Formats: sequence, structure tokens, C-alpha cells
Amino acid sequence: MDHITRTSRQIYLIFFIGALLTACSHKKVDVSNIPLNVTVERFDRDFDVMRTKPMAEQATFLKKKYGAFYHDFIGLVAPGSNINDTAYFSTLRMIFNREVHNRHPYLDLKHDVDSVYPGNMEKQNQELTDAFRRIKYYYPKAALPTKVYAYFSGFQAQTSLGNDYIGIGLDLFLGADSKFYPAQTDIFPRYISRTFTPANIAHRVTESIIRENLFPEKDSDKSLLSKMVYNGKVLYMLDQVLPDVPDSVKIGFTTKQMQWCNDFKANIWGYFIEENLLYETDYEKIQTYVTEAPFTPGLGDKNESAPKLGIWTGWQIVRQYMDKHPEVTLQQLMANDDAQKILNDSKYRPK
Repeated sequence: MDHITRTSRQIYLIFFIGALLTACSHKKVDVSNIPLNVTVERFDRDFDVMRTKPMAEQATFLKKKYGAFYHDFIGLVAPGSNINDTAYFSTLRMIFNREVHNRHPYLDLKHDVDSVYPGNMEKQNQELTDAFRRIKYYYPKAALPTKVYAYFSGFQAQTSLGNDYIGIGLDLFLGADSKFYPAQTDIFPRYISRTFTPANIAHRVTESIIRENLFPEKDSDKSLLSKMVYNGKVLYMLDQVLPDVPDSVKIGFTTKQMQWCNDFKANIWGYFIEENLLYETDYEKIQTYVTEAPFTPGLGDKNESAPKLGIWTGWQIVRQYMDKHPEVTLQQLMANDDAQKILNDSKYRPK
């Protein structure tokens, strides 16, 4: 489990910025006739009833309604516990009643979650329904989670994939300015927590499903090029199944970072070539270009460069490949593991 995803995480100016922030390599297909609907179930609210009702009674209800998710959740908050043994109730009472400096952390968190998500998450229901339908459009036989649960992850996971479910850790989608995140900068520095917003839920859930259920990265993908193209394919698929989500959200960039990449794309590519990075397999060196960071060392002045430049460049390679080969379907792209051929056939040479 990582900290983000856990498995069981002026006219010209307006036009220019709009072009940067919206996907440019997708077609929006009609999926309204696909019989699939997503409803985010508020486990967090049902769990909170444990605080006010007899625990044994509510535990029976939760086991029946949430099944494997409840089992996994209790294993998270009370490691080693058995949901058929009421011994874990003492752990739950401690969570509910814990007091720190005259404050109650659980109640404080519940208050803020309820403030950000006061209703039934209709916006997220619509966004996820559309995304799941689009995945089904391209992959009718895809085994998607049939249940989506919202819960408090204890600031451990934005998404949790389990047996036929995916959980959404609402405590990591409270908004960039949530009071809870500054205290956890050692785990979630500002350049990461600024993406912890409600607008990121559909993207994070969909990306988790693509990366972990549908197209997990192969262990053999060790070179930077292979990782660039793999991530580029994932983002290209997100272009197709989340056509209304801005590019900046999909890759987690600020507007300035998106513009920086576009302005200096030739420099970025030239740097990769001159430094012989495409076929680099050293893990530590590769991480510089594919992981979250405030900027990319060695590129840009005054630390203004965007991070994850390998992933961003891989995305552009895949987009150009698909633009040059309209006969290639999404399914064929995702099944193509030949990163070198995709690069060659894309003729990617930014200027």
C-alpha cells in the first residue's frame, strides 16, 4: 500500500489555456444506453452509528450490508481483529472517545467530512457512472467493482481496491486547504495534498481501477522508456473514459506546470536524449522522472519545472502515436507492450 492508493490509492489566452487544460486526443462517445449506475454508499455514516447505538447491533448490520469491506476496514483500524469477536469494540470506543488537547480527533474529522460532503455525493455518482460506462463501452467484459464505499481511511489511502469493491477515503479528499493536512507534511507535502480535492475523486477511482485491475504495470517494465509509455497509455485511456476531466487534474499538475511542459517540451525531450535516459534502468535515476515531486532537478530555472516529466512525455508520445494511427483502437493500444515501437511509430520530435 502506498500513501495514496491501497490494494486488499483574453480570447487567445483563454483558448490557449483551455487547450492546455482539456484533453485533446479523445472522442466523446455516447454511453447513455449502457445499463450501469454507480452509487457511492456512505459507509462512514453507517459506521458512525456505532458511536451512538449498541455496538453489537450495529456491527451485525454492517457485516450484513458491507461484507468483505467491513472485514477489511476493521482489519485496518484494529489490526489482527476478527469481526466475529467483539474484542475490537474496545478499539472502536477508543477511536470515538479519544481526546487530544481538549479536542476529539474523530469528531473533528467527521465534522469536516460532513461539511464537504453533506449529501449523497450525487456529483461523484454521476462522474463515476459515466466513467464506468465508458470503460464498459471499450471493455464490455471488464470486471469493475460493483460497490463503491466512502469511508475514513485514517489518512492512509485515497482509494482501496478489494473483493468486488472500491473504497474512497474521504479524509484525503477534503480540499487543498483542509486543516488536517499541514500536520502531515512528512507524509503528504503540499505539492501532493493540493490535489486532495473533491474534483479528484472520479479521476483517482478510475485511475486505480485501470492501473490495478485492468492494466497493472509489468515487472519487466524496467527502463524509463517502458515506464513512460506505460503511464502514457494509462493517461490516454483516462482521456477516453474521463473526457470532461482537465489534463491538469489527470496528471496532477498546476496550470503553470502544464504551461511549462508545453513551452519547454522540446527541451525536455532533448534532455532525455542527451542524458541517455530513455533506456536507463537504474531505479533511483528513473524515479526522478516518474514520481511526485515539487519539480524536476536539472531542468528549468528557479525550480519552476514540472515534476513527473517522464510520465508527461510518455503521454504526449502515446497521443501522437494515436493521432498518427487512427486505425489503432484503444484496446490494441493498451495491449501493445512494445514501447520502442510506439515511440518509433509516433515520430515524436517536439519543436
